[in-house]
Amino acid sequence: MTHADTPAPPIEHCFEDRDALAADLARTVTSTLLDGLSRAPRATLAVSGGSTPVPFFRALGTGDLPWARIDVTLADERWVAPDHDDSNERLVRETLLGGDAAGAGFIPLKTSAPSPEAGARECEERLRGLPWPLDAVILGMGSDGHTASLFPHAPALATALDPDCGSLCIPVTPETAPHARMSLTLPALLNTHRLILHITGADKWDVYQQALAGDDAFAMPVRAVLHQRHTPVHVYWAP
Repeated sequence: MTHADTPAPPIEHCFEDRDALAADLARTVTSTLLDGLSRAPRATLAVSGGSTPVPFFRALGTGDLPWARIDVTLADERWVAPDHDDSNERLVRETLLGGDAAGAGFIPLKTSAPSPEAGARECEERLRGLPWPLDAVILGMGSDGHTASLFPHAPALATALDPDCGSLCIPVTPETAPHARMSLTLPALLNTHRLILHITGADKWDVYQQALAGDDAFAMPVRAVLHQRHTPVHVYWAP
């Protein structure tokens, strides 16, 4: 690898506590969305599930934004009913899209099809209806180094990480986690004006450092995000 081919290191934003992180990240994403709205009629945000982003969702949802001009979608979704406890759609609707933010558009990845494979075409069509590149993508990371629903050694992983795969989403059946899923592919996740990895806790910082230190993306798919040269990565962390 030549110097010109070396990926730029992630831009790290570290905070004393999670509330400070959530507030700062909400300000950053608000600014990013407003910047997008200065260039186009609508702005689009893709977010992830889990407990980590909840304080950020609540902070962003109370921000002064023209929500009727903003669309929200997901980096990934479990193939469960939208009212299921494990549904990312449910989480986002309950924590982000309340109050004024209820006026935002929401583009779910889950369809009425019985499986992600059966719903992939409809999901792809929904995503292709969005204006690309997206304005912001907020990712999380698991203790195994997965991000979105790109899990280590999952059968679909090679296709999902292929820059030339041609698809925005892909069905995934993790070997180490419950529920079949739909995930945005790596090229879709990178097709954004602002790419953010949001993690908390000393254990996740250690996983992040491990990901930086190696290059096997099939063992830790988050490496495909951290080591690429397409889109700068901002890492937000608090203990």
